[in-house]
Amino acid sequence: MLLKKITLLGAAVACAVVAGSAFAAYPDKPISVIVPFAAGGPTDVVARSLAQAMGLQIKGSMIVENVGGAGGTIGAGKVARAPGDGYTLLFHHIGMSTAPSLYRKLDFKPLEDFIPIGAVVDVPMTLIAKPQMTQTNLKDLLAYIRVNKEKINLANAGIGAASHLCGLLLQNAMKTELTTVPFSGTAPAITALLGGNVDILCDQSTNTTGQIKAGKVKAYAVTSKNKLANFPDLPPLASELPGFEVGVWHILYAPKNTPADVITKLQAGLQAAVKDPGFVSKMKDLGAEIMPADRQTSAGAKALLAAEIIKWSPIIQAAKAYAD
Repeated sequence: MLLKKITLLGAAVACAVVAGSAFAAYPDKPISVIVPFAAGGPTDVVARSLAQAMGLQIKGSMIVENVGGAGGTIGAGKVARAPGDGYTLLFHHIGMSTAPSLYRKLDFKPLEDFIPIGAVVDVPMTLIAKPQMTQTNLKDLLAYIRVNKEKINLANAGIGAASHLCGLLLQNAMKTELTTVPFSGTAPAITALLGGNVDILCDQSTNTTGQIKAGKVKAYAVTSKNKLANFPDLPPLASELPGFEVGVWHILYAPKNTPADVITKLQAGLQAAVKDPGFVSKMKDLGAEIMPADRQTSAGAKALLAAEIIKWSPIIQAAKAYAD
């Protein structure tokens, strides 16, 4: 009997050692980071910068995989169905909070099927117009839009895109309905704006900075609460539309049932990565702002997601901006 107890105890200790070793070895193979948008876009650029910096922190390889389509829902659904082993992650933006309202058929639940690891960056947006626009300041532009709303075309990069969401918020804040023109991406939307085929666009600074600095478009405002260092001459939209504030925040997620120890290690890696000088410099160049420390946690990121779902639901319902 004593021998049997010793044998069982030895087996238990061995199992514990093996389990501990397995976690200590994580990650022992490449981690796939799913970006639910096309390569080269702003979310993809941030994800690749994070993967490089975070991989160094967790001593593992993080490989970005682009799974685009349906406003980011295809890639998110793929991660929701993936094993919770820490080897398939999702890097998504504000679209995670709007998907439940935008899509009547959604095969995942943002708050239930994922564990947020932490929020990473917030990308402000800019309100720009075709080069032929004659208004010289934000106040005059908004007045012109209100008077000529039947003639104004508001471009966006497709349903669920950040530019689509900013456009919805702009119309809601102005209590004005405009003709929206969806494109298949940001590049064709900006091309149409440059050609004078559409009038205005509200999109991420990562997409518009080059055009603004080159003087190829008219820039009128930023969507952040305060002015941005990159655009010191542009006023916040809130200066004319009180309370207007929107940024394209990004969160790294794991599938539900991912072990707590793995989440803890990934969270620590994320928090260290966003302090990496190379990452910080890259985000500054893009106009992206590092999220506050309290958002760089699982609890903080989940609170942000929950609050944004509540914020966007009535705006989308009022606009009847649904997708199948």
